[in-house]
This record gives sequence, structure tokens and C-alpha cells, in this order.
Amino acid sequence: MTLAMFASFIVHVLLGLPLFIALLFTAVVGFMFIDPSMLGRMVPQQFFGGINVFSLMAIPLFILAGNLMNSAGLTQQLMALARVLVGHLRGGLGYVNVVSSVFFAGVNGSAVADTSALGSLLVPAMKKEGYSASYAAGLTAGSSLIGPIIPPSIFMILYASLTNTSVGDLFLAGVIPGLLLGLVFMVMNWFYARKARLPVSGQRPTMGLFLQALWGALPALLAPFIIVGGIVFGVVTPTESGALTVAYVALIGLFTRQLSWHRLWSALVETARLTSAVFLIMAASAVVSWLLSYAQVPKAFVTLFDPILEQPVLVLLLLSLITFATGMFMEEVSALMLLTPIFMPVAMAAGVDPVHLGIIITLNITIALITPPMGACVFVAAAVSRLEITELFKTIWPFVAIALLVLVVLILFPGLVLWLPGLFGGQA
Repeated sequence: MTLAMFASFIVHVLLGLPLFIALLFTAVVGFMFIDPSMLGRMVPQQFFGGINVFSLMAIPLFILAGNLMNSAGLTQQLMALARVLVGHLRGGLGYVNVVSSVFFAGVNGSAVADTSALGSLLVPAMKKEGYSASYAAGLTAGSSLIGPIIPPSIFMILYASLTNTSVGDLFLAGVIPGLLLGLVFMVMNWFYARKARLPVSGQRPTMGLFLQALWGALPALLAPFIIVGGIVFGVVTPTESGALTVAYVALIGLFTRQLSWHRLWSALVETARLTSAVFLIMAASAVVSWLLSYAQVPKAFVTLFDPILEQPVLVLLLLSLITFATGMFMEEVSALMLLTPIFMPVAMAAGVDPVHLGIIITLNITIALITPPMGACVFVAAAVSRLEITELFKTIWPFVAIALLVLVVLILFPGLVLWLPGLFGGQA
């Protein structure tokens, strides 16, 4: 049955059908093996039930907050602060790229939005300062991976809804891995800047310029504290936090007169478009996930890992390998929805903390955004850098390797993931 469902999915994707329809056809094939009479009853029930979860309402709200942030000009303010902090160094625009991604991640939580918003501004500027087009685009796509790791994170909210894990704990657990990912990309840029003999971009900024940039970016910098602090200390739920962030960003934009009613409407329309696509995929994936669970596929999967269940590091490495390979050929939301219910029993049997597993799966799924042939961030980066997609796919692998290195470090040293949730234990 599982092989037939997999074959059905591949065929329908190759035929060019929308992903959610391919997933539904895959479910139909599965029901033909189990009980065709259940098809008319269970598909609508699970399709609706998969998205009828209150915590998932946070997803469109965080997407809207990111869109409003762009419309209100807050993204440019964050980039201006990043330029003041690191722009004067050799290879400064590369550092600005990474630091801006760290700042931007604290509001949006989407790697694709990060690539689009920052890449359209930074990639042309980097090319003018002597960076190769492929490196500028690759660094933009690579640093965008920080977006779903530093809270808030759409992937973490999905994982939490599937596993009943605390969203607050997951958000806290993502802080150090996200900063670590940013650090290794900055180290990479340090080596590139010296190898390419890039010039020093400018003089060290004065305290006045720093304070001016900090004041301009302060409203955007406060947003992550509203999001994470409210959830961690039990003041608001993730959904309420998303609504609060939207209201906060919108008020800032209207107060500064950067957010016009036309821009507000455009942000709402874009949010509706993205949310509908994500939720259709989630709903169809929920049908397939229920079917696999009904067929006891997760239980059978656990038995395959019986010989190594006493070695949690090896278990996580193998699960990561499967996730990485799956993410290369499947849309990220559907991969997360399908794999998490199967992987969770294995991880629990091996004694892996659910929060640790959530970060590992999230990072794996995120890395898939820059891997061929489905890497959405690479397509966006190629568009803004005017590169052929095949050329960028050839040069993206060093950035993939850097991200995989961070993944292995997080597997070997779970304390990097669990320290902050443990520090705020009982409050998240």
C-alpha cells in the first residue's frame, strides 16, 4: 500500500497537478487498499480536521505581520541598522545580509519572504561592490534559512500542532541554533571577503549614526520580544501573539505614515494568497497522515529502528537523512506534515526530547528550501540576481554544507537546543 501511494504521488506531481490534489489522489489510492467505503466519509472529515486547529490561526497572522513590516518600511530600517553595525567591515554587505536575516527572522518566520525582501535590495548592491552574482544570491538564500529557526516560525507552529509540544519551548529552543547558523554564514563571508579581496566598504560609524539607526529600527526590534515574551511567560497564546504583532506593526506603519491604505490592502491580499496555498497543502497532507496512521505505518517504522534505539544520535542522523532526501523532492509543509507523525514514535522510543526533535526536523525542512530541484529560496534568489536557476543550483552546495554542519552540531550537542527552554522551564 505504501509503495503504491508513493508511486501515485510521484506520478501526479510529474503530471504537473497542484500539490494538494496530488496528495488527495495519493490518499484515494491508499483507501482503495484499506477500505474504499471509508473514502467519502474520512476524506472530508480529515481534510477539514487537519486545519481546524486554533493554534494554526497564528500562521496567517505571522505572515501578515511580515508583509506589513515590508509595506511599512521596517525592513529597510532593520537593514540600515545592520549596515551601521557591520557594513564598514571588509565584505560588509555580506555581513549586512546575514545580520538583516537575523533581524527579519524575529518577525516573519518565512525563509522565502526573507529571500525576496532582502535579496531584491542587497543582491544588486553586493554585485556592484565586487561580489560574484552566484555568491551574493547564494548567501541571500542561505542566510534566509535563519528565518524559520529564530522565532516566530511557521514550521514550529505546525510541528507543535502535530505533536502537542509547547510552542513557547520550541520558540526558545530555536534562538541559539538560529544565531549559530548566522554566525557560521558570517565566518564563511569572512573567508570569501579575503579571498575575493573585497574593499573595506566605509569608515566606522559614529555613535550618533548608530543611535539614529537604532532609533529607526527600534519598533521592528521590539516585535520579537512581544511575540516570544508573551508566549513564554503565558501572557498570550501563539495566535493571540500573532494578532498582537499584526496590530503593533500596523499601528507603527500608520503612525509613521509609511503604511498607506493601499499598501495595507495589498498586504492583506498577499497574506490571503499565501495562507490559502499553505492551508490547502496542510489539509490534504492531514488526510494522508491519518491514512498512514490508520494503517499503522508509524508502528512498523519504529520496528525498523529497533537495533539502534539505544543510540539516539544515530537515530536522529538517520531521521535527518530521510528528511533531507524527502525535502529535496517534496514541498516543505507537506513533508513536515507527513514525516512528523511517523518520526515522533521513533524519537520517543529512542529517548529524544520532543523539542530537540522539533528543531532538528525544522532545520532539515528549512535546508530543503535551498536544495535542488525544489528549493523555493533558490528560485527567488535566482530571479533577483538574474541568474539561470541551473547555475545557482550548481553553486549553492557550500551553503547547504554549512547548514548541514550546524545540523550535525545540534544533533551531537542537544544542550544548544534545550538550554533556553530549560532555563525558562515551566513558563513556556
